[in-house]
This record gives sequence, C-alpha cells and structure tokens, in this order.
Amino acid sequence: MFHAGTMLVAMATDVALGWPDRIHARIGHPVVWIGRIISALDERWNRGSDAERRRAGVAALLVTVLAAALPAALLQSLLPGGLLGAVLTGLLAWPLVALRSMHEHVEAVAVPLVAGDLPGARQAVSMIVGRDPAQLDGAGVTRAALESLAENSSDGIVAPLFWGVLLGLPGIAAYKAINTLDSMIGHRTPRHEAFGWASARTDDWVNLIPARLTGVLFAFASGRPRRALAVMRRDARAHRSPNAGWPEAAMAGALGVRLSGPRIYGDRVSAEPWLNGGAPDPRPADLRQGLALYRRGMVLLAALFLLVAVA
Repeated sequence: MFHAGTMLVAMATDVALGWPDRIHARIGHPVVWIGRIISALDERWNRGSDAERRRAGVAALLVTVLAAALPAALLQSLLPGGLLGAVLTGLLAWPLVALRSMHEHVEAVAVPLVAGDLPGARQAVSMIVGRDPAQLDGAGVTRAALESLAENSSDGIVAPLFWGVLLGLPGIAAYKAINTLDSMIGHRTPRHEAFGWASARTDDWVNLIPARLTGVLFAFASGRPRRALAVMRRDARAHRSPNAGWPEAAMAGALGVRLSGPRIYGDRVSAEPWLNGGAPDPRPADLRQGLALYRRGMVLLAALFLLVAVA
C-alpha cells in the first residue's frame, strides 16, 4: 500500500516535470550512472573463453544490480514513514520513470509525419528504434513508432513501477539496472553473446508480468477490450521477444492496424511475423491514436495504484 502511493508520486512528478535539462546538466541521470558501471565492467571483464565470459557476465549482473539496489535500500531505510516518507520516496523514484519523455519522443515523430514531412519523421524515429530509417516509408515509420511506444511503455514505465510497488525504491532501482544491462550488453553479437546472456535472460524474467499487464491496460483503455485481447492472445507469442509481443499485439488490436512484420537492420532483413496481420498498415493519424491510447493506459495504471494505496 505504501509503495503504491510512492509510485503515484513518482508518476505525477514525472508527468509534471519530466527530467529537467538543468538537473541533467548538473548531475546527469541515474540510468547514465548505471550505464557507466556497466561500460567499465564490460571493458574489464568481457574477455577469455565463452565460459569465462558467461561467469563474468553473471558477476557483472550481480555487481550492477547491487550497486543500484543497495544505496536505494539504504536511502529508503533512512526516510520517515507516513505521507512525508511517501512523497520523499516518490521523488527519489521519479527519475526512474519515463512517462513524459516516452510521450515526447513519439510526439516528435507524429508532428512531422502528420504534416507530411517524411524525412523529419525518419530523423525523429531514428532516435527511438534501431532499424534503418532511410528504408522506411510513411507506414513503416508509423509502425516503428507505435511498436516503440508499446514496448517501451512496458520496459520504461509499467515494469519499473510494478517492481517499485512490490519492493519499493530498491525494486525500481534494481529493475532499471537489469533493463539497462540488457540494453547495453544483452545482444546476440560476438562480443556480448556470452557476457550478456545472464542479463538478457534476467530481463526477460522481470518483464514477464509487466509486459502482459501493459497489454491488458492498452486493451481496456481502447474501449475495444475483446478485440485487443483476442489479438494479443493469438499473436503475442509469435513475436521474436518473449515479452514485447504482448503490448505490441494489444496495441495493434486496439488500433485495428498491423504491426511488426519484416524490417531492415543495417544490411540484414529480419523476417518478423505480423501482429494482427489481417489489418491494414497504420496511417499517420493512427500514431496520434496510439498516443491517446498510451495516455489512457497510464491513467488506468495510476487508478490501479490508487486502489492498492487506499485498500
């Protein structure tokens, strides 16, 4: 109950302020601090045979998670209880939530896309996806932005808040460490296949429930829950990721469009299956609808936390 209240404070603060440039210029951002630890461990420990790299990767995972969670646990133990403690804890959790920045990044794609400025939309979408934007037409840019919105709603918002509600400030800090590890070293590349294996698997585990919860939030926020839930149940497991397919399929069903499908990464074509494949490609206006769905979904999440807090 207490932790649900603190996460509501974090959500409200982030919606109101984001992460101000003045604060970022002065102290950076906690995720950047975590990234520096990971980079240092990657440089020093990622060497030797595959077996040695795997063991070192497990050690890097433990060190990074403890480096994030232990200070958070200490801070939480020093804070008072009651309303003041909830507010202070929520303020400390605030930078680990990305409600406002998620909306701003996708809005930055929607504005030029709706205006017919495809080069501007490609430039904006390149900031949030890994595929080559030069290969994307208008529908491709819209799909990429919607997929990023759906997946990152889970990874960047619902999952950290979920673990914050369960475990408090150490929970949200540990989750962000795991998610940052996955984004930096959890790739199937020659350098990170072995070293990042433990981080990638752990990220899969900690996102199992949040990804499905995000899909359910999108479904009920859409006003068409039966259709969105049906698409999610049918198509989510076809996605290459064990988790990303759930919010993406729910968004595809909610908006009545198809997502995922074949895409180009560098010089490689990835033959991904479609989600809601019988539906048409999304139009620029559907990106606006996706942002509206995102907002309603986050309101539902806040309402859920409020119910838990007052129960």
